[in-house]
Amino acid sequence: MTGPDESRAPATGATQGTGAATTARSVLKVEDLAAGYGGGDVLRGVSLEVPEGGITCVVGPNGAGKSTLMASISGLLRPRLGSILLDGENLVGRSPRQILRLGVVQVPQNHSLFRDMTVRENVELGAYILADRAQTARRLTAVFDVFPQIADWAGQKAGSLSGGQQRLVEFARALMLEPRLLLLDEPSMGLAPKILRTVFGAIRQMNEAGTTILLVEQNARAGLRLSSHGVVMENGRVRLSGSGREVLENPEIGALYLGGAVSSG
Repeated sequence: MTGPDESRAPATGATQGTGAATTARSVLKVEDLAAGYGGGDVLRGVSLEVPEGGITCVVGPNGAGKSTLMASISGLLRPRLGSILLDGENLVGRSPRQILRLGVVQVPQNHSLFRDMTVRENVELGAYILADRAQTARRLTAVFDVFPQIADWAGQKAGSLSGGQQRLVEFARALMLEPRLLLLDEPSMGLAPKILRTVFGAIRQMNEAGTTILLVEQNARAGLRLSSHGVVMENGRVRLSGSGREVLENPEIGALYLGGAVSSG
């Protein structure tokens, strides 16, 4: 894809750079982030915010830097420059385990359940850093209240479930730590449209139960419809941001997904 003209102004009706138009307190602030692999930057000065209590959806074409952003937040990749602030505390330089303990939980793009273990056992593993078994049991009850269908599958082997069902179990496992911020990396990847609706319904359900979510999604329109806030990335930069509706309805969003750069409007 032809790279954007960096001198262009941001599109009308959206903002460029930090955050969406909102009065909500931000759980996460990413500021001037540069990160990559093998000495080359994939992210080039990325700044964005994740408002508390909402769903923030990051979209963009392949190679935009979405997965690199998620890896940087979760501690799997150490940024070269910039900061990642969770409630004002910088995550840069912390290990993935330390970041997990601070309340950032990620559901990876690829399925990650232990297929020969039961659904209950897989969900309980989400609380593996908790030493109190009574607390784990309370969390399990609370998670099953959010996802009663998963309670029905509790005794089944995880490998016997469909791809969509496994994704729901992965969501349930992530909730066991009562995350301050839940990272979802391409949750609809490889799912049929009917199952996709179920998965997006579960994301909405988790958010309504009080979980702040940062979502990276290949299905841009579905992800933005679901979200309170939207961010468009292109070539390692934030090109547009605003409410989910503003980004979805921006007349230039189509150009990005048709293979062209965001135009000046």
